Amino acid sequence: MSLEWMAWTKPTAIFFIIIFLMLTGMTIWEILSPTVERRGFLPMSTTRGDRLFIGLLGSAYIHLAWMAVTEVSIWNALVISIIYLIVVMRFG
Repeated sequence: MSLEWMAWTKPTAIFFIIIFLMLTGMTIWEILSPTVERRGFLPMSTTRGDRLFIGLLGSAYIHLAWMAVTEVSIWNALVISIIYLIVVMRFG
């Protein structure tokens, strides 16, 4: 039986480091300034953490759809995902 290990490339490491930093930053922000639920364009009241989760989940779907329907560089999906995340965090 052979063991298969995940290939930790630089982009993979950067991805997980950024996610870790975002979660750490959100935790510190929550401690310093507790969040209040609010309604934006999302069909429910959300906190900052809810909007971050929705934004990250939506970004993952954007990347999956991008890979499914186009041969264009995945870096374009990254730009779209960042814009999506900013819009959800600010106005969601």
